[in-house]
Amino acid sequence: MNKNDLVNQVSDSTGLSKSDSAKAVDSVFESITSTLKSGGDVRLVGFGTFLVSKRKATTGRNPQTGESINIPAANVPKFRAGKALKESLN
Repeated sequence: MNKNDLVNQVSDSTGLSKSDSAKAVDSVFESITSTLKSGGDVRLVGFGTFLVSKRKATTGRNPQTGESINIPAANVPKFRAGKALKESLN
């Protein structure tokens, strides 16, 4: 499923127009992104938790040349599935 498919499904299930559904989907994504940028996490009970994890700086190797390179520290988004989501898949 891609974003357009999600917008179509939201439109069909809610009766909203496709443009209103697209605005709603975009708003949800923007809200999650801005919360993660500010250092918070987003907990959707039964669905899961979006959070930010800090990845340490490491040293890697370029596979083509064998040269050592420094990989900088970074914040990476993570998702932990909730209990209800896990149970619905099995």
